Amino acid sequence: MTDAEDRSGTTGTKAAARVPGVRTAPLRSAGFRRFVLASLISATGSAMAPLALAYAVIGQGGGAGSLGVVLAVNTVPTVVFLLLGGVLADRMSRSRILLGGNLAAAVAQGALAVIVLTGAASTASIAACGFLSGVAVAFTVPAGQGVVNQLVGPEHLQQANALVRLPTNAVRVLGPVAGGLVVALCGPGWALAWDALSFLIAALLLHGLRLEAPVTAGGVLNDLRSGWSGFRSRTWLWTYTVAGMVVVAAWLAGFQMLGPVLAARLYSGAGSWGLVQGAFALGLLTGALVCLWWKPYRLLAVAVGTASLLFLPLTAMGLALPLPAVLFAALLAGIGLDVAIVAWTTAFQLHVPEDELGRAAAFNSVGERCAIPLGYLLAALAAGAWSDRQVLLVCAGVIVVATVLNLCVRDVYRVNRTTPR
Repeated sequence: MTDAEDRSGTTGTKAAARVPGVRTAPLRSAGFRRFVLASLISATGSAMAPLALAYAVIGQGGGAGSLGVVLAVNTVPTVVFLLLGGVLADRMSRSRILLGGNLAAAVAQGALAVIVLTGAASTASIAACGFLSGVAVAFTVPAGQGVVNQLVGPEHLQQANALVRLPTNAVRVLGPVAGGLVVALCGPGWALAWDALSFLIAALLLHGLRLEAPVTAGGVLNDLRSGWSGFRSRTWLWTYTVAGMVVVAAWLAGFQMLGPVLAARLYSGAGSWGLVQGAFALGLLTGALVCLWWKPYRLLAVAVGTASLLFLPLTAMGLALPLPAVLFAALLAGIGLDVAIVAWTTAFQLHVPEDELGRAAAFNSVGERCAIPLGYLLAALAAGAWSDRQVLLVCAGVIVVATVLNLCVRDVYRVNRTTPR
């Protein structure tokens, strides 16, 4: 065991014990129930927002280029401000950060709904609202990563993480359908209005969740440097992040970008692609249910291995297998991904000191978010030289190779349920 590994293990356990909070079985904690309900309500609006946003851009005369600008302006501030959000999550009350972030998102989406409903929307005004939403996300993501283990004890973390994801995954199955109906019947402005209201309701619920700040911190730059030092000293953490960057880039480039194209060419178009997405969402829901009873010992190894199932639907479409085979592959991929997310989140919360969770989560998130545009760009360039099916198979192969290399890291097998390192 290295000095860094020894330090991260003992500090993690002691830091968790120092942080005040109610630690009990998840559903017996009023604070945890409040947090889950806030997450669920917010998710109902977020599930409708992408479709509503796309039609809001189209409705004001924009095309793919305008939508790309809006999405980019929404994504960039999240990456830029994530590290600051991580620092604040380790020096302020995380519940207050979540409250402020949800209020900011409510204002941004509310303003967007108003300009769309009044017919005053333009690409610039929609992008401005998206910028504010992106900033809010940068602060809520690191803060949210450290809330659950301030509400429940270590022995209940996996169950709590699964319970947080269970209702939000159910919304992912039904939300896009509901969003499509709202947009079709009432217009995108009303779907965006509900998104704003859902953030406001979530903020009101989080107002009653009063968690104390993890630590009394020093300067921002010193906190950032010490957070980077802690992140870099944990081999399992930075190698998982690097592998995750590769997997995320390959998955999104293959599934989100090329998947609809091949569905239109090989199957029945939008209808078949909707079924594939529905099967994947159903898999996510099933994966959360699996995590309520299956408690693997080697948490990180399970997270790495089950995430690799994302290669299945890419391979199925790349080989032009029948649609039922693609649906089954998407279902398995969804199950694997959600098991991976719950296992990873639990391992992260158990093995990173309480007073470093926000910064470690920020470094991890920055890496994965930076990989998204890179993956799209590389896939687009590859599509100029190869067929779409060949690119999909390459993406699937990249996921497998990244997984195998990550499983070769010795420290992956030390991050387990009972022995922090």
